Amino acid sequence: MVVEDDAALRDVLLRALEEGGHIVDTAADGPTAELMGADDSYEAIVLDVMLPGRDGIAVVGALRALGIRTPVLMLTARITEEDAVAGLDAGADDYLRKPFGIAELHARLRSLSRREPRERPAPIAGGGIVYDPVSRRATRNGRELDLTHRETIFLEYFLRNAGRALSREMIAAALWPSESEIASNVIDVYVRRLRSKLDAPGEPPVLHTVRGIGYRMGDR
Repeated sequence: MVVEDDAALRDVLLRALEEGGHIVDTAADGPTAELMGADDSYEAIVLDVMLPGRDGIAVVGALRALGIRTPVLMLTARITEEDAVAGLDAGADDYLRKPFGIAELHARLRSLSRREPRERPAPIAGGGIVYDPVSRRATRNGRELDLTHRETIFLEYFLRNAGRALSREMIAAALWPSESEIASNVIDVYVRRLRSKLDAPGEPPVLHTVRGIGYRMGDR
């Protein structure tokens, strides 16, 4: 996948990679890139840093938080070491400064393809729930849970923090890192929707309200 908001450069990269034998999808903004990348079907992602909607550093951070292991090559016009480090710390595998040659792009992608694959994340379990971060499928007591993209993100966050009391501020900071403020009632709505899908008749609740704090995932 190539993610670049400059249409002319995006077309150049598309043609060059297709001529090199690759099948290429494209995106022009951060939210679309995050949505497309979340299905974990790409061999590599070429990701510009400066994107509308959400920058590339936030996108790669969100994908890594979802357990997506696809190698990411970031494109950046920024030249400071701090910017490069920020992208790598967020989860990018390599970066390429603009302007660059197509031959170098191909070489960087070949280098990424030769790296040892990252260890597949293990499923997360608790309260009868089993969640696979790679396929993003979840079950409870063998019953498949039909979750939206955002509900899945909530479930993974709660499972990874099972037993902890999580404030609404903690949840907002973790799940909306690029937003300065998220209304607490928005979080409450998502929790209510998630609960309605987690709990079937006869099953004990696993997502509890902690009075004065927020929520906690656990058997009791």
